[in-house]
Amino acid sequence: MIEIGLGHYLTFGAIIFSIGTLGIFLNRKNVIVILMSVELILLAVNINLVSFSIYLQDITGQIFTMLILTVAAAEAAIGLAIIVSYYRNRGSVRVEEINEMKG
Repeated sequence: MIEIGLGHYLTFGAIIFSIGTLGIFLNRKNVIVILMSVELILLAVNINLVSFSIYLQDITGQIFTMLILTVAAAEAAIGLAIIVSYYRNRGSVRVEEINEMKG
């Protein structure tokens, strides 16, 4: 029987972090996909924090994970509210058009 150790969790977290990073750099046209990629990156960080916390038998990593989850939930709610408001006014959520709002 295969035992799942710290290396497996860290590899899984690295894969999810890489997917999130690639999602940000490869798709710069849709804001919703960018926000989802940021959420994947935060999830990868949480996986690493919890796995190290369990490995070291210290609860600090799990406390930081709860703080990150709270901030990520607030970020998602505010980000989606801004996107919905912008979509109602402009009819699109393309990054090129949002970039024109500078100034």
